[in-house]
Amino acid sequence: MKFSIQVSIADQQLDLTEDGRVLKRYLVSTALKGPGNLKNSGQTPIGKHYIRAKIGAGQPENTVFVGRRATGEIYSQYLAEAYPERDWILTRILWLCGTQPGINRLGNVDSMQRYIYIHGTPDSEPMGVPLSHGCIRMRNADIVELFDQVGYGTEVEIVL
Repeated sequence: MKFSIQVSIADQQLDLTEDGRVLKRYLVSTALKGPGNLKNSGQTPIGKHYIRAKIGAGQPENTVFVGRRATGEIYSQYLAEAYPERDWILTRILWLCGTQPGINRLGNVDSMQRYIYIHGTPDSEPMGVPLSHGCIRMRNADIVELFDQVGYGTEVEIVL
């Protein structure tokens, strides 16, 4: 059994597939600034990637991460009001690494160096609408479900 992930920027959805068959479809939120691979662009990179790291196993839902480390905080309305401009990274992180030199790997286009993740976000944030700062946002329950099914090296393709 071989899982893979396809993210459609146009449809704002993520498909978990097994041997090419869609097992589950999730609504996501990609970058407000659209697709793009350049460093510091705030855009979601396209192309072939794989899961390089899985972060947050066993953490409670709504765990706050900063710099890929759990802060010990649990996201709440109080935190939201205290830091209204923050792009919250919650619950789980699937850190992506590009596989295509010059497109999403190495130099000014390296997805891993750009810290591109699939991660949880506050459940108050809309899905199906591009609003992230470059990453792929998911509902917290959805990222837990996905995280528990995929392993290191799982192929991820981000398409227009």
